Amino acid sequence: MSHPVNVATMLARAAALHGERSALRHGGRRITYRELDELTARLGSALLRRGLVRGDRVALFMRNAPEHTIVVLGAMAAGLVVVPINAKLADAELDVILEDSGARALVHDGRGVRARGPDVVVETGAGFDALLGEGDPGHRPVDVPGDDLAWLFYTSGTTGRPKGAELTHRNLTAMTWALLADVCAFTPDDVVLHVAPLSHGSGLYLLGSIARGAENVIFDGPSFDPDAVLALVERERVTVIAFLAPTMIVMLLGAGEGADLSSLRCVIYGGAPIHVDHARRMLERFGRVFVQIYGQGEAPMTITYVDAAAHDPDDPESLAAAGVPHPGVEVRIVDGEICVRGDVVMRGYWRDPEATARSLRSGWLHTGDVGRFDARGRLHLLDRRGDTIISGGTNIYPREVEEVLVAHPGVEEAVVFGVPDELWGESVVATVVVATGAEPPTEDELIAHCRARIASFKKPRRVLFAEELPKNAYGKVLRRQVRDDIAALP
Repeated sequence: MSHPVNVATMLARAAALHGERSALRHGGRRITYRELDELTARLGSALLRRGLVRGDRVALFMRNAPEHTIVVLGAMAAGLVVVPINAKLADAELDVILEDSGARALVHDGRGVRARGPDVVVETGAGFDALLGEGDPGHRPVDVPGDDLAWLFYTSGTTGRPKGAELTHRNLTAMTWALLADVCAFTPDDVVLHVAPLSHGSGLYLLGSIARGAENVIFDGPSFDPDAVLALVERERVTVIAFLAPTMIVMLLGAGEGADLSSLRCVIYGGAPIHVDHARRMLERFGRVFVQIYGQGEAPMTITYVDAAAHDPDDPESLAAAGVPHPGVEVRIVDGEICVRGDVVMRGYWRDPEATARSLRSGWLHTGDVGRFDARGRLHLLDRRGDTIISGGTNIYPREVEEVLVAHPGVEEAVVFGVPDELWGESVVATVVVATGAEPPTEDELIAHCRARIASFKKPRRVLFAEELPKNAYGKVLRRQVRDDIAALP
């Protein structure tokens, strides 16, 4: 059994050092570190008094708000397991996760939740306040073995039924130290803006910013609004944006004209590779303040990284790379697949020994991502293994074609995929979004643009146009949905 290492003790330490400093802000609400420590203590102890015991699951289904952080830290402090759920899921999808996780409690913000299954169901507002009133503000984090579960994260389910990645207190501690060492060394003077869903990366990155006593500003808009985000950066003198998906960065490029962004010192991004042309444009607009991270739900956000200094606008390889491994994390390529070993790798998949055996072999996580290392030891992501197009017996990686397409001045976004072809096995198809204000290119023009820059067999045989590309809650383009929609056309 591993030694006790409750990740929630990071808040207790911060409260002792920075008690009256602001920990969370959301709209007009402000919560100090002392208050946050007391609220999380109340939350965790109240759930224990309601009958939950160590290891029970507490599901969270809400938009970004301080209650999200209170539940995460309070549940972990009590030895309970947090099940963060994408707030955009439908009720039927929510029910699948509640049933699979066996959640004993659910905290939600009241948007049509039927909540079948959990013993304790609490809605934010009066019900949440009443639950806090049952708790003990002096309750301290319980000792739990490092291998105890802390965060049960369900994959997006793009390959079928979502699976729960089991992340332990040790996993989250290792992730936090890697974040602080290599990605962003938060300080008590930082103002950290969270605009991405707290049910994903930004919620876990709160552990690092809280450990160092930073102030966390939770964006209070109903959805990502690039002009509002940059106005908030200027008004609050934000120093760190905790997490952006590449699609969010693209939206920011055309927003907030004239905004004073000089306070920014670090912008963390990831979730999908960024196209080189977009990376150049972000550096021109915001400066070299960006840090890219690569990880998965199964190895959260700290497999490899590209620090700000390594973002060289004159070196396309640096902009295309996913970076170098963190100390303590091993990465190797096996038959083209990226494999990872280290304390950040999950314990396994929840109640799914077959999936665990497929993904974890001899201590190595087989990520399903296809990659390579360059001559300088930087990892490059080529694509998901299942997204590789095989045409005439030759592998074609969609990202390579997408890079060429978005370099055209008339293209804002592109997604490339394979469709069945009687002669070649698969042929290449692209769907693009025309850049705002640009002269719309023709299909023939874009095919010729690709033919001039990559091998002819890689060029799209068809180019379709869309007003927008479907994305999940974390900003990733849903390639398979686009492909399936095209396949359904007559």
